[in-house]
Amino acid sequence: MEGKEEDVRLGANRYSERQPIGTAAQGGGDDKDYKEPPPAPLFEPGELKSWSFYRAGIAEFIATFLFLYVTVLTVMGVSKSPSKCATVGVQGIAWSFGGMIFALVYCTAGISGGHINPAVTFGLFLARKLSLTRAIFYIIMQCLGAICGAGVVKGFQQGLYMGNGGGANVVASGYTKGDGLGAEIIGTFVLVYTVFSATDAKRNARDSHVPILAPLPIGFAVFLVHLATIPITGTGINPARSLGAAIIYWIFWVGPFVGAALAAVYHQVIIRAIPFNKSRS
Repeated sequence: MEGKEEDVRLGANRYSERQPIGTAAQGGGDDKDYKEPPPAPLFEPGELKSWSFYRAGIAEFIATFLFLYVTVLTVMGVSKSPSKCATVGVQGIAWSFGGMIFALVYCTAGISGGHINPAVTFGLFLARKLSLTRAIFYIIMQCLGAICGAGVVKGFQQGLYMGNGGGANVVASGYTKGDGLGAEIIGTFVLVYTVFSATDAKRNARDSHVPILAPLPIGFAVFLVHLATIPITGTGINPARSLGAAIIYWIFWVGPFVGAALAAVYHQVIIRAIPFNKSRS
């Protein structure tokens, strides 16, 4: 028995914690398994000669096309029913958006990074995770994909589509544009902050499961934000998805970009403390 107890005692203390907690987590040792990658160049003309660059843009186009097609069709299905109890309801719409993001990020992450949202692309660009060349190309392809996806839905159900506003975002009665703008900023902050955390290269180096699970928290964040803000704005947080309504309701462009910028600053400066780490080195 004494030998077994000794084995248990040694086994419990043989390996140190993989991730320190408390103040120990802020100390040295990070460079043992991780080195901060250099920021992406602002302009990278060489990308324009690479097939992988265009393949990534095509992946963003197709992903955003499918995202709009499935989600807007879901919204139309709820809108046409005389009884909301006979449809998937608000929860079903939220699951549609969150579930599609989960599936599409999983499918395209290895090709384009799985942005599927100009606000996500904008936030990652501000954090210097991709070049301005790629960011602009992604946003163009995302918007084109969104337009085509909504166009296909309109082609299938033109009367229903036009009669229900095409699933476009509007500020609900009883709320001001300021309320809608605030909801869009906070909702986009939640989404982009989750993207930063789920795809953090430092966490990937330490925990091998992080890249595999990344699409799950991103999709779940989209689901939760939709539950909270569908009653207010119908939930934008994606300028490509709100492109049709953006001409009149500018908040669906400004809100997501402001939220993405705040998430980028918060993650890079507060959570990662990159400027302070560089000054110490």
